[in-house]
Amino acid sequence: MPKLTLRIDLGPDEAVGPGKIRLLEAVRDCGSISRAGRSLGMSYRRAWLLIDGMNQCFRRPVAVARPGGQHGGASVTEFGLSLIGHYRRFEAKTHEASAKELRALARAIW
Repeated sequence: MPKLTLRIDLGPDEAVGPGKIRLLEAVRDCGSISRAGRSLGMSYRRAWLLIDGMNQCFRRPVAVARPGGQHGGASVTEFGLSLIGHYRRFEAKTHEASAKELRALARAIW
């Protein structure tokens, strides 16, 4: 079955897509960048670099880390939660608008 994936290009080298949104959701749910990364099968470094890249891209951070070893962690900011919501709404509307065409394309696949 064909699948439509939404990626929003923000600039020449910046984009937000399903992977970064899943990472933000995992940070929200896990309260930690390292646990979020592990839950998605990625290293802490990769997860941190993706979060840092998003923080550098936007005027406001999408997530903030709380240093402190066992008492540390991370949380998604109000802006980050808003970004998740906007992306998921864009995604739902895009899927709804393209459902008929995707079904037609699916019929053409072996």
